[in-house]
Order: sequence, then C-alpha cells, then structure tokens
Amino acid sequence: MSVVIIGGHDRMVRQYKEICEKHRCRAKVFTQMRSGLDKQIGCPDLLILFTSTVSHKMIRCVLNEIDETKTDIVRCHTSSENALAEILRQHSA
Repeated sequence: MSVVIIGGHDRMVRQYKEICEKHRCRAKVFTQMRSGLDKQIGCPDLLILFTSTVSHKMIRCVLNEIDETKTDIVRCHTSSENALAEILRQHSA
C-alpha cells in the first residue's frame, strides 16, 4: 500500500517512514510546502493529513491533485507516532 503523509514535524520524518515500513507501506512524507509538490504526490492508496501542522494552502494544493475515488483521505489533528500507527492499523486490515 502506498501512503502520502502531509504535515507533521520535520524531526519525525524518519519515524513516520519506519512506522509505515512496519505496516508494509511505502511512504512519502511532506512536512513543508515545496515547489512542484503537486507533481510529487502521485496516486497513493492512502493520504494522511496532519491538520494541526499544515497550512491551508498546502492542503488545497494536495486535495486538488488527488483522485478521491482511488485514494482514501484521513484527516488527523494529532501528528504523533501513535496516531499514525492507529491510522495504518485501521486501513491495512
């Protein structure tokens, strides 16, 4: 399963990727808005938005590029390791 994580903390990128690997997921993590972000997202199976640490502009950019019929979108206010693990547990079953 492919996962794109939008938001979160810069120092947690490595932990986010390790948690995804434990759940047998390939992950891309974007904690900050960069140029060409809309081209780098692709068509993931799961999009996770950590809403407390991401700008509205970045959310709009990402949601405009995602095909909602093919991608599950999860919004989570908490950007912790436990929150990510719980989301992956729910969607990998």
